[in-house]
Amino acid sequence: MAVDLTADNVPQLKRQDVGQAELPYLHYQGDNRTMLFAHATGFLPWLWHPVVKEFMPQYKVWVPYICNYRGCDPEVGGLSWDIIAKDLSTFCSRQNIEKPLLIGHSMGGTVLTIATAAYGVEPVGLILIEPIFLPEEIYSMKPSVKDHPLASKSIKRTNHWKNEEDAWSYLKSKTLFADWDEDVLRLYIEYGMEKQPAGDLKLACAPENEAAMFMGGWDRNPWPLLGKITCPVLVIEAEKSENRGFIDLKKAASLFPQSTYKLIEGVGHLLPMQKPKETVQIIKDFLVQL
Repeated sequence: MAVDLTADNVPQLKRQDVGQAELPYLHYQGDNRTMLFAHATGFLPWLWHPVVKEFMPQYKVWVPYICNYRGCDPEVGGLSWDIIAKDLSTFCSRQNIEKPLLIGHSMGGTVLTIATAAYGVEPVGLILIEPIFLPEEIYSMKPSVKDHPLASKSIKRTNHWKNEEDAWSYLKSKTLFADWDEDVLRLYIEYGMEKQPAGDLKLACAPENEAAMFMGGWDRNPWPLLGKITCPVLVIEAEKSENRGFIDLKKAASLFPQSTYKLIEGVGHLLPMQKPKETVQIIKDFLVQL
């Protein structure tokens, strides 16, 4: 089940000092235009590869790996998304990334929003795919891991498979992964799991680290920041997303001074993993309008 992706020019992971921590990232060489992608909680930058490769070599592209690059104990607040946003701003400055198109999914959309509004990142445009803008009252809460609806589940996530075939069968049996594009699923096994000395596999972003990321999501309320972002913003909502019951993305879109809201039918929260070709087209359509 291991897949050789060298022909697709998947870059090697690099690291950038962002101040008392090193943020891992993938970098795709290209022409002068720039993009930066940010992934969802518990996932990894390689999952963006089927999307990113469609913009090569016209763009230089950076994809940070946001997991446990800083100490992140879920029992003591986890890793604050505000800190991640600040680190992304430092990252852009030290990598000399100017006027990028920012594309963020889920957590990635939220931290890019905070980085833009609060920490001086100046994008040419911002695409937010299912960003996590929770009801405002939640940001005043300080739950424990066991009381957090997502951290409490993620910390118990299955984290052992006998081999690649076992991992593939397991993932395909789970609703969360069943409708993923198969190339993206292979990338998840190839890069999101680490082979152990005996040949078995464990998650690269361990359940404790994923839980810590969820815990840090309540540290900064993004709602007061939305009106400060002046570049064009595209807010994408997925028709079948479980988040639609408590996250009001139409309202969020209305608060950006220059924004468009778009509902994508027939897909769930993990749109980029389920429909990478459609995600590419969303980005291309947005670029035409810039």
